[in-house]
Amino acid sequence: MKICRIDMSTKTISFEEVKEEYVGLGGRGLTSRIISDEVDATSHPLGKNNKLVIAPGLFAGTLAPSSGRLSVGTKSPLTGGIKESNAGGTAAQSLAKLGYKAVIIENKPKNQELNLIKITPEGITIEDAGYLKMKGNYEVGNILREKHGEKVTVMSLGQAGEMRLTAASIAVTDPEGRPTRHCGRGGTGAVLGSKGIKAIVIDPGKENKVEYHNIDNFRTAARSFSKSVLAHPVSGQGLPAYGTAVLVNVLNEAGGLPTDNFRDGRFEFAENISGETMFETIEKRKGQTTHACHPGCIMRCSQVYNDKKGDYLTGGFEYETIWAFGAHCHIKDLDSIAQMDKMCDDFGVDTIDTGVAVGVAMEGGYLEFGDDKGAIKLLEEIGKGSPIGRIIGNGAAFTGQAFGTERVPVVKRQALPAYDPRSVKGQGVTYATTPMGADHTAGYAVTSNILGVGGVVDPLKKDGQVELSRNLQIATAVLDSLGFCIFVAFPILDDETAFPEVANMINSKYNTNFDINEILASGQEVLKLEKAFNQRAGITKAQDRLPEFFKEEAVGPHNVTFDFTDEELDETLEF
Repeated sequence: MKICRIDMSTKTISFEEVKEEYVGLGGRGLTSRIISDEVDATSHPLGKNNKLVIAPGLFAGTLAPSSGRLSVGTKSPLTGGIKESNAGGTAAQSLAKLGYKAVIIENKPKNQELNLIKITPEGITIEDAGYLKMKGNYEVGNILREKHGEKVTVMSLGQAGEMRLTAASIAVTDPEGRPTRHCGRGGTGAVLGSKGIKAIVIDPGKENKVEYHNIDNFRTAARSFSKSVLAHPVSGQGLPAYGTAVLVNVLNEAGGLPTDNFRDGRFEFAENISGETMFETIEKRKGQTTHACHPGCIMRCSQVYNDKKGDYLTGGFEYETIWAFGAHCHIKDLDSIAQMDKMCDDFGVDTIDTGVAVGVAMEGGYLEFGDDKGAIKLLEEIGKGSPIGRIIGNGAAFTGQAFGTERVPVVKRQALPAYDPRSVKGQGVTYATTPMGADHTAGYAVTSNILGVGGVVDPLKKDGQVELSRNLQIATAVLDSLGFCIFVAFPILDDETAFPEVANMINSKYNTNFDINEILASGQEVLKLEKAFNQRAGITKAQDRLPEFFKEEAVGPHNVTFDFTDEELDETLEF
């Protein structure tokens, strides 16, 4: 495999062999290592000294199930720290088939311009993309597929990335060519925009450079692991049936569904926006209740959601998005929420930070809670690039400042996702301590706190939460490096045969002899690198905290606060 560097100041492209120390790295492990090695932590995130690294996971393009996640790493313009954001779609597998371990984009053009990067078996080219200026991701994808072929993968920016807004995402097309998968968190789209790049077209053609040391052993381990994934009640039944939105009713019942900007843990209209209601609506309108976001995804928790006329409205409609524009904003109309999901995909903004920003704008009196039509009009302003649109498109923290609002649910300026940290305390520990800023996927404590996966840790008590978050953050760093979907964690936590098969797949592909402890140690090393980068960037333990209102205001129905001491939080990643 090879690493490619694209210098956007000179438009030069170079290739290099993979360093010995990078051979065993992929996905998040590789992006964080390169950013840590090559980027001055004090550099401006949108300046020439920041870099953007695109890396498939170690299992990309292989027979391993649900292993098509693509990692993008950089210094975040939102958090000011290191960032890895990953997405499904077809980009990771296409890059792996072409033999790319990573693509490093560095420097920036002297003038504002838009370029297209095209990656094919013949090499890499840089073309003018001025004709795509201020177009949304759906139109960009349509134009580029017509020009370069229906089967190409398109990574692109919407208007938000061009404007370098700090909630800007990078869209990745799904198997049908729709821009529904996003490297959403942390403003990676703003960094790509700062490099003068509007889109990346990847076309592997018939090329497939994915190699195995022992494909028979790999295939055997992959089959066994697939059985574990499909046999688990969450990854094999709940997610394929109702998607991640199955969590709406679950979290509401548990009192962990943040409502009205984290004022309550239950939403009176939860049933209206639940996975069960979404399932019935999709079936009635002849959409797709289950859908794979990339080839080889066996959980198929995505879907295609049609409008009342039966025409495509949006896809990849996830729990966190439904929550952000739903319960958080007291909006109960699922069609309105779906429309806002589509707009975020098109403009290229993170649905979590944008939805929370809309709720913060409601908090500041710009709109009434529950005003879905007003919220849709507000999102339209992002696409127009108006002053209020730029405020919302810069995320919840910026919006809170603009409206002089004290109640802003962020950590390291990144918006909290869809699990109240007072009533799902393990998740709160993760929000506070992960190097990424508030991120539910960094250590998904919902497993043991709510779902009873990997044991039971009482979500309302402090006992065991720090250890739970620590172990999950380490394991997640491993899964992100392999390119696995986070949901394979469910069988890994409950089936003692599952993780050994992951080790078997690694050793069968790379001719290694790693055991489980050595693999987990690699996740710990990733976290150490990320913490050290953040410290060099000036992020201290003082930023590893939740907003004070979570300590001071009890949330119903359980009337609990987030009651961890600073010393307890600081223990989480002390290793």
